[in-house]
Parts: sequence; C-alpha cells; structure tokens
Amino acid sequence: MKIGFIGLGIMGKPMSENLLKAGYELVVMDRNQKAVAEAVTAGAKAATTPKEVAQQADIIITMLPNSPHVKEVVLGENGIIEGAKKGAIVVDMSSIAPLVSRELAQKLGEKGVEMLDAPVSGGEPKAIDGTISVMVGGKQEVFNTCYPVLKAMAGSVVRTGDAGAGNITKLANQIIVALNIAAVSEALVLASKAGVEPELVYQAIRGGLAGSTVLDAKAPMMMDRNFIPGFRINLHIKDLNNVLETSHEVGVPLPLTSAVMEMMQSLKVDGLDQDDHSSLVRYYEKLAKVEVKR
Repeated sequence: MKIGFIGLGIMGKPMSENLLKAGYELVVMDRNQKAVAEAVTAGAKAATTPKEVAQQADIIITMLPNSPHVKEVVLGENGIIEGAKKGAIVVDMSSIAPLVSRELAQKLGEKGVEMLDAPVSGGEPKAIDGTISVMVGGKQEVFNTCYPVLKAMAGSVVRTGDAGAGNITKLANQIIVALNIAAVSEALVLASKAGVEPELVYQAIRGGLAGSTVLDAKAPMMMDRNFIPGFRINLHIKDLNNVLETSHEVGVPLPLTSAVMEMMQSLKVDGLDQDDHSSLVRYYEKLAKVEVKR
C-alpha cells in the first residue's frame, strides 16, 4: 500500500518518519523544501503538487494547519481530487471544522474517493515516539482498511462515528487540554505568589486526583521557562475558534472555554502566539506580578 503524505510540519514530519520506519512506501509534499529533502533522505519520494501525490498513492494523508489549507489541498487547482483514483482514501489528520470535514467527504465521495477525518492529540513528543491518539470519523470499512497505517503512527486509534465525528472529538479534547493548562497555571501562580516552591507543589499533587497528562507535560515547561512550541498558542486559538463556532451552531454554551480563549487572545496581543500553549501561565503571571520558576 503506497501512502501519500502532505504536510511535514511539527507533527507531520515525525508522523511521516514513523510510517517509513514501519516499512510503508511514502510520497511526500510540503512547501518547506528542507523538510521534503529530509524525508527523501529517510527514504520517501518527493512530489510537487497534491495532485501528483494523489496519483501515486492508495491512501493520501494530510496534516495541515486549518480548514482553508485542507480545502485548498483537496479541492483546489492541482488538488488531491484531481489526481486521486477511484477507491483511494483521503485521511485528513489536521484539526479542522467538522462541517468542512463533512463537505470534503461528500465532494470526494462524488468522485469515488473515500475520506476519514482523523485529527490527533499528543503534541510533538508523542508524534516522535509514535504514541499520539487518533480520533477518527468515517465509514467503518474504510477505518478498518486504514487502521494499520494509523496505528503505525499512534498509540491509540479510535473511530468515534461517521464523517466529522473525529473532529468533533478533537474539539472536546482541545477544551479539556486548554482548561487543564489554565488550571495548572492558576495553581502554580498561586503557590509561587504565596511563597511555596512550585516544584514541590507539583510533586505533591501529581500522584493524586489533580494529576494528569497535561500537568506532567506542562508544569515542568512552565517552571523551566521552556516555551519552545510542541503545540503553539496560535494553533490552540484556531482550535478553540472551531470549538466556539460549532458550539454556537448546536446551541451549547461554553463559558470556561470562552474565558480561556480570551486569555490566549491576550497572549497573542503580547506577541506570544508562537510559543507553546504552556505559555498560558504568563497570562496569570502578568496579573499576579510573579513568575513561576524552580
């Protein structure tokens, strides 16, 4: 089975490398020619357009920033839809609006091409070690076909429903991650301002009910002042925008998500939107006039 991979960014590059390690034949494309060259060195073949990728692949994976980018790559000039053969499968692993996923699935379906929306969670470290979580929307039989390919990049692969369900699940995931980071930030800023060593607070609570993957991943980054992006604030803003748009469409108030969205917007105004989302602690530090550090 030949795989096409479009989008070799922070997440896409290590994911594609894991496919190569698993023995899959890979055709790649990205605007970043350095990333393409590195993939070719690792054993992939290069293509110059999404159409060219699709012409050579049975499964075409996209890993792109947002809905407009995916629509352009799939439906635009020299897009996937122009090159994909009947029976091919597009697996969009980007985090985009669920309604866009459903639109793309419908238009590809009219050409005899199947689609899964399969966004991921876990950030760069888990993309590198192949333990990301993948949440998938689409037909069961298409999911079954793609499962071994997805599992080569992931620790967990779960189908949550039909087209769009994967991205609905990802929106739920992003709510929980954002609110967790905000809670960790509040707690460590409180401890620091009150004169208690945040590292000791972290060690004391991580084994109890307050413990979480988010706490273990982000608290050390906050204390080390390490805001090199595993997942950038501007991308989390994009996801929360999709969350809020979807919540308004279906009539679900999300007061906590809305509050964290405004915190992230404040950091964007301060020029910090390219930082890791653990930089949310800086919002609280600015209010409390204290810095969380070891």
